[in-house]
Amino acid sequence: MLPRNQCTLIRTLPVAVALLAGGVAWAQWDPNNGEWYKSDPNDLRVMTWNLQDGIRTEAAKSNSVSGWNGIVRIVAGLQPDILILQETADNGCGGCVDTVSELETVFELLFHGGADPFEGGTVGVFVQMFAPGYDLPYVFVNPVNDGFNRNVILSRYPFLDLNGDGSATESDFFVLADEYAPTGSVIRGHMFAEIDLPDAVYEGDVVVGNAHFKAGGSSSDFAQRLQEAQVSAYFIDYAFNGGGVGLPDPNNKILFPNPTMTLDDETPVIWGGDWNEDEQNNGRKGPAEWITRAEFTGGTDGTDRDRSDSTYDDARDFFNNNRGTRNNTKLDYLAWQDSVIEGITREFIFDSSSVPGVAQLPEPVRTFPSVPDLTSIFASDHKPVVIDIQLPLSTAGPCNLADLAAPFGVLDLTDINSFTVGFITLDPIADLNTNGVFDLTDINLFINNFVNGCP
Repeated sequence: MLPRNQCTLIRTLPVAVALLAGGVAWAQWDPNNGEWYKSDPNDLRVMTWNLQDGIRTEAAKSNSVSGWNGIVRIVAGLQPDILILQETADNGCGGCVDTVSELETVFELLFHGGADPFEGGTVGVFVQMFAPGYDLPYVFVNPVNDGFNRNVILSRYPFLDLNGDGSATESDFFVLADEYAPTGSVIRGHMFAEIDLPDAVYEGDVVVGNAHFKAGGSSSDFAQRLQEAQVSAYFIDYAFNGGGVGLPDPNNKILFPNPTMTLDDETPVIWGGDWNEDEQNNGRKGPAEWITRAEFTGGTDGTDRDRSDSTYDDARDFFNNNRGTRNNTKLDYLAWQDSVIEGITREFIFDSSSVPGVAQLPEPVRTFPSVPDLTSIFASDHKPVVIDIQLPLSTAGPCNLADLAAPFGVLDLTDINSFTVGFITLDPIADLNTNGVFDLTDINLFINNFVNGCP
């Protein structure tokens, strides 16, 4: 039996450490109890969502039964690190698409609130009302549009040119016919953002793509989606991967942009969007298969870094296992280079109407006016797809005595958790002065080193 004073320390240590961390709660993944956050803070959460015009200058930005309010609450409840969106900026008539600067202002209002310069008054509901410490401050609004909609990429981390083409973002590209790809570009704007991840946490960075392929069931619609996927697959393979030879655009078929280097081995490409075709029942090799596998499934021309096939998601609703993102049809996808990442912690579709009760909803969604379980229906006709990706972590060593857990070189809640559990279980990891006794000296050493931070 432990001495009374040591038991007291063990009981009070989690409280003291939580206060040290500024009261930040440890994130949870427990949908049965309404917790939908990442279970590992080092995972990169990427989410794609077609918003059905819910984010635009003319949106009603109030705490009402509305698309804006539903989107705010779902984003605050899921908190992706990178959010790719389709069908923003459409104000309901042909040619009425918001400008890039207008939409940038709308996203500022979405996260931070303030006076509404478009509709007047003050924004009544915004993301940081529910998640004050959460933000996606880096916003890339695609200057290319289809006459109605714009695609957007939002990121927790800054944009940075990673392939030497002079820009951290690509809003369009054009290739000449080569291999399986026809001459052309992606008419509706397949955009890419090169993103600088913190070096203390991750070995590499990340490139994220976003596309909205042609909708419809006519033969021309099917043909256009295939063309868009083939051109996109070629661009990922030859611009970012180097076509298997380590040089960007080795066949000189990409007219623009013009990268001067390929991505490093720890920097994956992750891409997705509304691809408007369900590979399970389309009766052909459709856009999701083309954009991940290229011409030969299981062959040597895929879009993964090693030219094997990349992977697209099989995300399901947590409660009912439904894979449909619009009604019962899967139209929305996320894909990734599986040879570069470490793994996928989870993939899921969020639909508020599938939960067994209000308590299973993310906290911001529980207070949606009148009908919390119908929040998703009012937010959009599509459901978001979410993946938590394990990226290669930094191999830097510990920076001081409090740096107990990866990622080394940064002090965060993983170190606090490791010390707390180690102290309670009498694990030598928490015996910071290595004298074989777990006491206040160890606690003080941990607190002092944590407060001082890494150099």
